[in-house]
Amino acid sequence: MSPLVGRMDTTMKLTKLLNHIEYLSVYGNTEIEVNDIIYDTRTGVVDGLFVCLKGFVSDSHDLAKDMYNKGTRVFAAEHSLDLPDDATVIIAANTRIALAQLSAAFFDFPAKKLTVISITGTKGKSSTCYMIRSILEKAGKKVGIIGTIGIQYDNVSVETENSTPASYELHKYFALMVEAGCDTVVMEATSQGFKLHRTYGITFDIGIFTNISYDHIGGHEHPDLEDYVNCKKMLFKQSKFGILNADSDYCEKMIEGSGCPYITYGMGEKANYIGTSPNYIREANYFYTVFYCKHDLEMHKIEVSIAGEFSVYNALAAIACTKKLGTSYEDIGSGLRTTTVKGRMEILPDTDGITVIIDYAHNELSMENLFRTVSLYDHGTLYTVFGCGGSKYRPRRFSMGKIAGLHSDISVLTSDNPRYDDINDIFEDILTGLKPTGGKYIIIPDRKDAIVKTLAAAKPGDIVLLVGKGQEEYEEINGVKHHFSEREIVADYYSSKNEKKL
Repeated sequence: MSPLVGRMDTTMKLTKLLNHIEYLSVYGNTEIEVNDIIYDTRTGVVDGLFVCLKGFVSDSHDLAKDMYNKGTRVFAAEHSLDLPDDATVIIAANTRIALAQLSAAFFDFPAKKLTVISITGTKGKSSTCYMIRSILEKAGKKVGIIGTIGIQYDNVSVETENSTPASYELHKYFALMVEAGCDTVVMEATSQGFKLHRTYGITFDIGIFTNISYDHIGGHEHPDLEDYVNCKKMLFKQSKFGILNADSDYCEKMIEGSGCPYITYGMGEKANYIGTSPNYIREANYFYTVFYCKHDLEMHKIEVSIAGEFSVYNALAAIACTKKLGTSYEDIGSGLRTTTVKGRMEILPDTDGITVIIDYAHNELSMENLFRTVSLYDHGTLYTVFGCGGSKYRPRRFSMGKIAGLHSDISVLTSDNPRYDDINDIFEDILTGLKPTGGKYIIIPDRKDAIVKTLAAAKPGDIVLLVGKGQEEYEEINGVKHHFSEREIVADYYSSKNEKKL
């Protein structure tokens, strides 16, 4: 659950809310005033309508009596509740859908007051969001973002637990964005977001598909790749217009059956927006990308402040989207030259001739893309500092170890949110993939120690990849999140080093 920016001054009679939701029956006083919608008991809010949700490991129907004892009097549930007669209970077939409908109505349908752009895909969502925002802001729009890196609008920045937050949070932040004068929101739409009905009922003005790879399979996520793909393709059943990566093997699968008009982008000639002649340039410690965008009879030179071929694809998606909205190539070029994305190929400043890159890569595809990007630029020794998260799909560890072993000069295995898993078990899994490659490696369990020792070993011209945490500024161990900022560690290291030279 992410923190919320205050409680908006909103109340509504239950009878009015009931006009906008699908329900089977209702028992009790429907003239009661609803002061808030509650879906998570951790907020501490009790004066509102409590929506009982069945989760993967718990069921908040079991908490209804406790919420009643704390003062809650209105409930939405999927079955009858054992509560006193003064409680009002709405019975719905699916309370996750009910939560989405209740939240939209409670905040007066704020999505209808915004241009809503939604992006789905295994990779590239965050970078594409930020490219679109940068371009639209150059064109004079006021844009909010919702995604992995957080919720941002009007100088407000809020961390989120999920790339696509719960439906209540989506609609609340849509409303806050409208209140702040935003006219557009760009958001990430994840497979889990669709599967758990977080985006239910929202009509997207533009839906964008980036790519699909074997990820988020197993555990509490998706039973197989087919389920993963089918959840993601729900985007285009809710979109007025689609933009898809023509080079993806899943392009046609994603749009089939939706009835959504669409265009495509890619590096091949069959796309509507085509990227050609990419050139990957290094200046001092910084990387950037130049390519040409071909559309109809037009050809435009595009410079992107983010490195690598993947940035060409993300930029093409952003160009296709913003052109659909009537943006000029002048604003597009300016926006892409100045886009920055925290934790996505983020090159840190003032590192004494060593290129230090923070990247969120945390699976096989993102690791491969990261190394492919780095290989486009001249460099000395390549150090990769990484680990694997606990309580996640174990085969991911094998593949990440293999990729690191194949492409790194030296892999530095360390902690990365082990959660409740034994870190030594995680290392053994990584080494299952790494050892057969013959790649050099060392193990330094403490991540700060690993970063400092790697920086000390690196020389000008070398590259140090800090992989896995990206925008995160915490380390999660045994269920507790501790403050941990790789940016601070690197800055402190070089500050101390330079002070000693004086």
